[in-house]
Amino acid sequence: MSSATERATAGFLVWRLSMKWRVAVDRAVAPLGLTHAQYALMASLHGIGRSGLRPSQRELADRTGLEPLYVSKLARALESSGLVARTRDPNDPRAMQLSLTEQGRDVTRRAITVVQGLLDQLLEPLGGQDSPRTREFTRELAILLDAPLDPHTANDKEPS
Repeated sequence: MSSATERATAGFLVWRLSMKWRVAVDRAVAPLGLTHAQYALMASLHGIGRSGLRPSQRELADRTGLEPLYVSKLARALESSGLVARTRDPNDPRAMQLSLTEQGRDVTRRAITVVQGLLDQLLEPLGGQDSPRTREFTRELAILLDAPLDPHTANDKEPS
């Protein structure tokens, strides 16, 4: 660990790790014609679709942490590329349901394989994907993701 990262805040390190991961995934899936955000959407659709569900764009936004408007934009671009199908929800005509096309499933399976290789590289210093350190790291990340974060509340606090 460099002296710069030893003095860094947790927020800075989380940001740097997320940027490192995003850039690595962007580069890894680019040969498949995808960006990191498109991969995140398609991999999530792949996981949901295996249980036979067709999520709405809003449900997919909630699952991925992406803004609903951005999910809509990504879904439209992926639909134009023939990777995603967007259909009206029969229970809510305002909502669009998403699913992978056959071509989308093929591209997603290949992308998942590539990204799993990156994940192996990332987690190797912790002992690999199945190590106790990685399981603990994953639990810690889940705790942080579950913690509420409201920027309005942070701005309302008076300086001490």
